[in-house]
Amino acid sequence: MLLLDESRYHPRLLEAGGIAVVLFSSPACGTCRVVEKRLPTALPEGTHLFKVDVQRATGLARAFEIFHLPTLLLYRDGHFHARLESEISAPALRAAMARALARPAEEEP
Repeated sequence: MLLLDESRYHPRLLEAGGIAVVLFSSPACGTCRVVEKRLPTALPEGTHLFKVDVQRATGLARAFEIFHLPTLLLYRDGHFHARLESEISAPALRAAMARALARPAEEEP
């Protein structure tokens, strides 16, 4: 899981290409720690996983209007598709991603 900050957020997502999930979390958030552990095995193979520590990258949290942690954002080829709201299990998360990716890209929040 690669850590993103304000200066490299969009460039790294573009460089990664393909499907990417960004986890906005905090080390002080117990639910965030659980989600961080479950995500790698719940995501489809080949999905890039990035993390934003909202305590360090407060500008990103404000820009994306992150008010609840953890928050997952879905991208394809650097283009925002959706906030993922799903149980963190392989079937539920993969189904939510498939639904979101079937729609056109959206504007970032």
